Amino acid sequence: MHPNVSQGCQGGCATCSDYNGCLSCKPRLFFVLERIGMKQIGVCLSSCPSGYYGTRYPDINKCTKCKADCDTCFNKNFCTKCKSGFYLHLGKCLDNCPEGLEANNHTMECVSIVHCEASEWSPWSPCMKKGKTCGFKRGTETRVREITQHPSAKGNLCPPTSETRKCTVQRKKCQKGERGKKGRERKRKKPNKEESKDAIPDNKGLEPSRETPEQRENKDKQQQKKRKVQDKQQKSSVDLFWGLKSP
Repeated sequence: MHPNVSQGCQGGCATCSDYNGCLSCKPRLFFVLERIGMKQIGVCLSSCPSGYYGTRYPDINKCTKCKADCDTCFNKNFCTKCKSGFYLHLGKCLDNCPEGLEANNHTMECVSIVHCEASEWSPWSPCMKKGKTCGFKRGTETRVREITQHPSAKGNLCPPTSETRKCTVQRKKCQKGERGKKGRERKRKKPNKEESKDAIPDNKGLEPSRETPEQRENKDKQQQKKRKVQDKQQKSSVDLFWGLKSP
């Protein structure tokens, strides 16, 4: 045995040296070289560190460094996580994702583009106008659908989720309680003929309003004055008549 090689090593080494550290490892442990300054030191670990992958050989289990753009890997040809600025696709680290795929900046992977999907249209709603289904001839009807799959960043946008079209129905009268607010206001503003007729007072057959004492007194005075004038005129006519007949 070389004089610089020792078998009384620490840290899982089978053989070691004062200058190079571990030279071989105990069974099931992985040998890896760690750089410290300008020199490399051998260490024995139960699993390979990040950026390395392990390979088992009959005489030694060895950790080998991943490719430069790979952060963690399964072997030299299959990366499991890329370094910053690269996107993982099928074990490789790429600057840009292939056509038909898009970059997921959260997972740093190339993923399939997802397009928007919508359900089937619902049946058309009843023909309506101002929230009512009566009291009109022309109105509108509506149908809706739901979004079942929202799109990814490069996916097709979602279509409209509602459609409205004009409709025509046979006019029918609204039942009690079906008239809308505007209809009730219109009814208050424009009473029907029967209400208008009832609202106009009919004085036919009613007794005349009673006169006050003052009105009755003034009326009596006017009648007395009128009779005096008539009596005076009658007296003047009689005097004139007898004056003409005197001998």
